Amino acid sequence: MFSDEFGYFEVNSKGNYLFESIGYNTITINIDSEDFLIVQLISKPSELNEVVINANHIPTTLKKSVTTTNIITQKEIELGNDINISQALNRTPGVFMQSGALNTNRLTIRGIGSRNLFGTSKIRAYFKDIPLTNGSGETNIEDFELNTISQMNITKGATSSAFGAGLGGTIQLNPLNAYLNETSTNSELTFGSFGLFKSTLNFNHGISKNSFRGVYSITNSDGYRDNNDYNRQTFTLTSNHFIDDKNELTFLGSYVDLKAFIPSSINQDTFENNPTAAAFTWAQAQGFEDSQRGIFGLSWNHTYNPNIRQVTSVFTSFRNGYEPRPFNVLDENTFAYGVRSRLIGDFQLLEKPLKYTIGGEFFKDRYSSKTFENLYQNFPAGTGSVQGDELSNFVEYRKYFNLFFEVNYELSEKTTFVAGLNYNQTSYDLEDNFPTSTNNVDQSGQFDFNGILSPKIGLSYLVSDNVSIYTSFSQGFSPISLEETLLPNGQINNELKPETGWNYEIGTRGGIFNNKLQFNLSVYRLDVKNLLVARRTTQDQFIGVNAGQTLHDGLEISLNSNLINKESFTLNGFFNYSLNNYKFENFVDGDNDFSGNDLTGVPSEIVNTGLDFATEIGFYANINFQHIGRQPITDSNSLYSDSYNLTNLKVGFRKSFSGKLTFDVFYGLDNIFDEAYASQILINARGFGGSQPRYFYPGNPINYYAGLNINYQF
Repeated sequence: MFSDEFGYFEVNSKGNYLFESIGYNTITINIDSEDFLIVQLISKPSELNEVVINANHIPTTLKKSVTTTNIITQKEIELGNDINISQALNRTPGVFMQSGALNTNRLTIRGIGSRNLFGTSKIRAYFKDIPLTNGSGETNIEDFELNTISQMNITKGATSSAFGAGLGGTIQLNPLNAYLNETSTNSELTFGSFGLFKSTLNFNHGISKNSFRGVYSITNSDGYRDNNDYNRQTFTLTSNHFIDDKNELTFLGSYVDLKAFIPSSINQDTFENNPTAAAFTWAQAQGFEDSQRGIFGLSWNHTYNPNIRQVTSVFTSFRNGYEPRPFNVLDENTFAYGVRSRLIGDFQLLEKPLKYTIGGEFFKDRYSSKTFENLYQNFPAGTGSVQGDELSNFVEYRKYFNLFFEVNYELSEKTTFVAGLNYNQTSYDLEDNFPTSTNNVDQSGQFDFNGILSPKIGLSYLVSDNVSIYTSFSQGFSPISLEETLLPNGQINNELKPETGWNYEIGTRGGIFNNKLQFNLSVYRLDVKNLLVARRTTQDQFIGVNAGQTLHDGLEISLNSNLINKESFTLNGFFNYSLNNYKFENFVDGDNDFSGNDLTGVPSEIVNTGLDFATEIGFYANINFQHIGRQPITDSNSLYSDSYNLTNLKVGFRKSFSGKLTFDVFYGLDNIFDEAYASQILINARGFGGSQPRYFYPGNPINYYAGLNINYQF
């Protein structure tokens, strides 16, 4: 008996049924009624190429995809600590997250986003269907509780899709769904170096058609450096409601309350001799960020008939932030809302199956920001930041809409042709409510992008049942932030152009040796034009300038092997490699010509490899080695950071009692060889008042974490 491509099936009698699918773990379920029944399967990490993904919301197996997509499973997330998301992301070739602190990160994909000085931009991210990228193209994913994520799907390169046409790619975080027909509770306590303490409570209740999951966590750390305290609380709720065999509702809500102090970057002398120190002015001002963020979404999945269905999501989000910095105090608020809807269907064209999706997304947010004087220097040492007079008062209205269309046409049983198109229209409105802030000039104005049409074409071919090759070329773009459009005279520069890029790649993926070795190999070129440079005019002011073109040539290799698979013992290994040959093809910034230089802020190569094993009696362990090549720190390439190696280890013991109670005790050791390294680089930093440039964020030395996880199923 087989289900259809949407997963629907029908049985004629009651009893025990075995459910299995290539790429997923097998389960047995007793069917004792004639009601509509939902069966949930969990993906098998050793056979990810067989897993069905919703690439652009057209269900297809990963091995037939024409884009380079990597899946990070829940098991892979659990290989490291559950404090910092960078460990899981950095095991993916082509992806690199620098982490100066738990609240200070910069994520790049294939080098895109490396020139953003603070935070992540030019990469789109979603929590299921809810955008995590704001109206200016900035993304924040590090605050999410890792224990609420079941899977991360990463599509790399300038790829137009139903998730827009991001220049660097798209990251989709899939929440841990509530389980049907199960009630369970889970509690975990973790403690470790630098005052780390974390507590997580997880509750799940599910019946035949409705399920609810709530996760609460609290994380505290003193940090390795001065002025590095971190305190975060999160609450995440998911629920699934299967109304009938045609309608499904899903609710998702997440709330994060964070207060984290900021040690900032330090100069080379301090980095080498006193890496625990915070930057002097940040320590004196006791700079920090205090923010609250919430996202909420409701999705409706409706099946019209076996050949067509509709998925519609409405969402809203907010963020309130207060950040005293040495140069000013920032008070900001963001409120966003939007809707996404698409049709997914299939029909026969010339007796060959054709699948399609068509839809759109509308997003709008309101961002208000005020800055104030920081008077900390006027008060005794140890007072910290003191808010003074108002310096600026802006309100930004940012909106965009995407229209998208894509088809997957099976030219034969082995050959699939993919074509897609994305249209984006973005606009900003700025209200300056304090015009005397810039030489009595009112900076109010409007910035409208021309509509951007981004195509994609791809082809995949099954060489055998387990091996495929693919090729594609597609376009993406990155919106300009409103801050980058402002000129020193307060006017908006309507001559700026968004960065655009064409992505060309060819690759192969599959499994050999009876699928014991899963592999992915891709070679690509990403050609980015209208390079946008943030040119510093004062300590806290930058203007955007289109200054040239970059070429991103790269090679990515991913190997995953199920070395031993016995009932008493399993041993798995992985090897990931990224070769990054990224250059300024044409880059003139003022009087400086940097053409031909290496792209700033990207390692020359990245290696990740490791082993993990588990025994029948409950012992398990894994070891992970990471090599990061040297990075250019300045556009002139006059300064590079040193390459470094990190080795992390985790061991544990897991035991179940009576099939209801499970204990898991674990111990982890990160950077076990105590390597001194810079975990994040601030490119092109400048010294002010005769001080040295502050390029470096020191990484943590050897540190440990340990904990206990208890799960009870009612």
